[in-house]
Amino acid sequence: MSLTTLALIALVPLLVWRIYSRIKNQMTRQRSIVSRHYTGLIVFAALVVVPGTEVVDRPFQLAALAAGAIAGIALGNYGLRRTRFEDTPEGYFFTPPSRMGILIAMLLVARVIYLGIEIYMNQGSNQPNPRFSDSPVTMLCLGMTAAYFATFSLGLMRWRQRMRKDIGDM
Repeated sequence: MSLTTLALIALVPLLVWRIYSRIKNQMTRQRSIVSRHYTGLIVFAALVVVPGTEVVDRPFQLAALAAGAIAGIALGNYGLRRTRFEDTPEGYFFTPPSRMGILIAMLLVARVIYLGIEIYMNQGSNQPNPRFSDSPVTMLCLGMTAAYFATFSLGLMRWRQRMRKDIGDM
């Protein structure tokens, strides 16, 4: 076993732990900022649309992306029902269901790390490195993660619009 392989084996758990702790910190009570919700919707919707245009000629990968997006939308709506919304004198806050968000985000992280390890293992061989959109499993994970967070951002935008409308009615 080479030194770089040993370093990879040692660093992957550290990388996973750091990513997990960063995601966990983002899944706590947060101030609702409308511009962040718009940005989240645009970025995560693009994460479904852009790979979708690349795999349009590969029906199995496109179907996996679509199935992941459908599952992500369903989970996003479920997550929104479990989200705690607060209208306080300090502003608007929300607390997402942390376990669900962490699980869905780490699903994509695990798949990306797997692809990185696969690329590393292919070094020096005649096999071409896999592209991100080659695997239906990757497309499923990407579709689910992106659609979940896009749905969540859309739900937060709609909540803020209802709050604005309620204030206008007073």
